[in-house]
Amino acid sequence: MKVRTQSKKVNKAWLNDHVNDPYVKLAAKEGYRARAAYKLKEIDEAFGLVRPGQVVVDLGSTPGAWSQYLRRRMAPVGAAQGALDGTLIALDILPMEPIEGVVFLQGDFREPEVLAQLEAAVAGRPVDLVVSDMAPNLSGIESADAARVENLVELALDFALHHLRPEGALVTKVFHGAAYDPLVRLFKATFKVVKPHKPKSSRDRSSETFLVGIGLKS
Repeated sequence: MKVRTQSKKVNKAWLNDHVNDPYVKLAAKEGYRARAAYKLKEIDEAFGLVRPGQVVVDLGSTPGAWSQYLRRRMAPVGAAQGALDGTLIALDILPMEPIEGVVFLQGDFREPEVLAQLEAAVAGRPVDLVVSDMAPNLSGIESADAARVENLVELALDFALHHLRPEGALVTKVFHGAAYDPLVRLFKATFKVVKPHKPKSSRDRSSETFLVGIGLKS
């Protein structure tokens, strides 16, 4: 009974925070599916990553807030609908409601056949930007969770290595923990510019941050 009571308290506290969250309210007002859109917006504004005419890949896209932000930035007049200047490919293991102009692939990025579908959608074109909000289901066992996080980031990094144009960029979600320092070292071995960035819209109690890598080392 004590465990259930504690769980109810935690859920009630989360719900209260969520309902009163200014970014949740802003997302509803501006038509975004999740407050996560503002994390990518802050990263983009800090580093100038998204421009019309680009080829962009959004990994871990569901429910679609990042893809919504990207397509607005890539639209000639910043519109949520209508013409899209560029190519935006989204992928997630979960289904995603369609977004006009966005090519969506459903599947597990860790599976070779799904990766092959993504590569077919890219069709040999140099990719300007890869963004990844992928995160594993965490078990609470630090060593196991660190390995899962590291694996997803390494897969995103490997895809970027094979498909980014030389001056392209990769943004991935990481968590402070055992995997963090090794992933920073891996990014620094791969990119000319590496910056960790925790957006203001990322909750203070969350251990998430984002690694931004710009310009592949030759």
